[in-house]
Amino acid sequence: MPRIALPLFVLLLSVAACATMPPPPYAGPAPGGVCNAAAVAWAVGRAPSPDVVERARVESGSALVRVVAPGEMVTQEFRADRLTIRTNDRGAITALVCS
Repeated sequence: MPRIALPLFVLLLSVAACATMPPPPYAGPAPGGVCNAAAVAWAVGRAPSPDVVERARVESGSALVRVVAPGEMVTQEFRADRLTIRTNDRGAITALVCS
């Protein structure tokens, strides 16, 4: 009996190691945020640095943010939880809109 127990234990252990792990819990912004671009009008004229972009996202209540350069192609679907930051040729923020 002991000769069968060890290989059986190794087989069960290897099968358990192949089991898939559940994904980690969602750590991003809370889904369902509603964008309020008026709350971040202070950002117009500033450079879209990572700190400015994140502060604008948080203060606008948006779950998502995107920075759009002149002539850059973007999707046109409306998302109430997304802040779009538009910039000019010099890289300054010219507009913040919910889209």
